[in-house]
Amino acid sequence: MKLFRKLFKQTFIYGLATVLPRMLSFLLLPLYSSVMPPGLYGEVSLVFVWFAIFNVLLAYGMETAFFRFYTKEAAPQKVLSTSLISIASSTLIFLLASLLFRQEISGLLNIDIRYIGYFIAILCLDALVIIPFARLRATERPAFYATVKITNICVNLGFNLFFLLVLPRLAESGYGGTWDTLYRPDFEVSYILISNVIASAITLLIMSGNYLRLTLEFDRALLRRMLYYSLPVMFAGIAFTINEVFDKYLLTELLPEEIAKTEMGKYAACYRLAMFMTLFATAFRLGIEPFFFSHASSENPKKAYAQITNYFVVLGSVILLGVVVFADVLKVLFVRDQAYWEAMAIVPIVLLASFFLGIYHNLSVWYKVTDRTRFGAVISFAGAVITILINYFFIPRYSYFASAWATLAAYGSMMLLSYFLGRKYYPIPYNLRKIFFYLGISVLFSALSFYVFNRNLYLGLLLLLVFLGLLYRMEKEVLLKLIRGK
Repeated sequence: MKLFRKLFKQTFIYGLATVLPRMLSFLLLPLYSSVMPPGLYGEVSLVFVWFAIFNVLLAYGMETAFFRFYTKEAAPQKVLSTSLISIASSTLIFLLASLLFRQEISGLLNIDIRYIGYFIAILCLDALVIIPFARLRATERPAFYATVKITNICVNLGFNLFFLLVLPRLAESGYGGTWDTLYRPDFEVSYILISNVIASAITLLIMSGNYLRLTLEFDRALLRRMLYYSLPVMFAGIAFTINEVFDKYLLTELLPEEIAKTEMGKYAACYRLAMFMTLFATAFRLGIEPFFFSHASSENPKKAYAQITNYFVVLGSVILLGVVVFADVLKVLFVRDQAYWEAMAIVPIVLLASFFLGIYHNLSVWYKVTDRTRFGAVISFAGAVITILINYFFIPRYSYFASAWATLAAYGSMMLLSYFLGRKYYPIPYNLRKIFFYLGISVLFSALSFYVFNRNLYLGLLLLLVFLGLLYRMEKEVLLKLIRGK
């Protein structure tokens, strides 16, 4: 139990590194929704769709490969050096090529040419810190990891507030001079991207010691082995990213032009309320991924993996029901403009989809510790096909509701595929009875609260209290052991 207590302690710190910055960035959602109509917010969301996809391409699975090889190779410094040189070289090639073909990239991605320079800069700066951040996780330095991540988002948030709220008022106040020079009307999207450039540049500066103190040890044979491991991870990442963000792009392509970005803006804003589940799942994954690799050769790793998944489902079930119950409170706090609220009905659907995705990440341990990463690519590709097909055929008729259900279908399918394949290649004794019980009760109570009781807060709170009481009654001994560290 002490081992799990240490795991949850690290997960908590990684959670701060993920949840707290994202909670700070949640302040950007009411800011964006108050200064921009849904159509313009849709334009911003489209840029970030392509960020997500290109981030995967520029990382090409090296983060996961770094974990695997850094923990099992006799010369971890050589793994670090080879990884850093590889990422730096590929990033430089991308920078030169994208600057040369920026016009073509603008047309291909449907991103205004005014934003392409910022787009390229952010991608390159973020790529250069992939391995430094992975090193912090591999060496179990979650506190420093959290500090840098929080610094990044605070800088980003600060400049967003300055550019979108403070600067316009300074320019309108009549002071003139510098403020008039800096301020440009109808420049909101550029200001958002400039804020990201500054934050990413400061993050790279903080992490630059990894490059400045680098001992040049480039091992081609090692890189080939790492790429053999990482490329399936990259393809899985691309397919996974399609599942996560490509529906927003398809909304802009498959709906009539006059409403496309407006509908996408509404969907993207309400989708972000599911971020509470995503934050939890991401924090959990950041904590358990190094644990998976470091304990793969321990005495009974499968039992530990099964217990971790049980804990995830228990906590995730609470978050699912809690967010659904407080959905109307959250929308007032984070989505200020009522023009966006039309899409609130998708919130329980995408929350459950994010929950399924988190379960999938826990189940995926089998192909990571057995070096069968190609199965990750196959599973994610299957999810991507489901995402694209459902969106393609049903968006013209059902708009963003099709996108929400496509996300749920994709992540649910990935979860089931991973479980059944894992049972064949690396069977883990999951407590399916407990998993289905908590998941089923949480989904049932969420549906009652949101759809049957029409989001009545008091009835929803009653269901949440009943669920928490049931949880305490059944898990009391485990919770006490975790707290006491026994």
